[in-house]
Amino acid sequence: QVQLVESGGGLVQAGGSLRLSCAGSGRTFSNYAMGWFRQAPGKEREFVAAISWSGGNIYYIDSVKGRFTISRDNAQSTMWLQMNSLKPEDTAVYYCAAKVGRSWYWPPPKADFGSWGQGTQVTVSS
Repeated sequence: QVQLVESGGGLVQAGGSLRLSCAGSGRTFSNYAMGWFRQAPGKEREFVAAISWSGGNIYYIDSVKGRFTISRDNAQSTMWLQMNSLKPEDTAVYYCAAKVGRSWYWPPPKADFGSWGQGTQVTVSS
């Protein structure tokens, strides 16, 4: 499976921006649809956004639509999450993951994702 490493988290004031990166290695990155997830303290891991292997299909949860942008460059084996107009409720550990399951649904179910990175902390102060 592909190995994934996130970076780019940090502390930002409300209304600010951050750009998260997810670097892949090992198995061919372009084989996989990819996703961003987040987990706040005491809450379940939440599906944030997904992008198909070609970038042609993209999904966002309603709470980040218009503020977050997911993108990828298969030549660089990298995926990004541009986060603008950040809110305190966006505070969480953000994880990237690869769609390793075989479902044909879009967006893929959370259970289809694996090869999780170690996560990067995003903290938005009010």
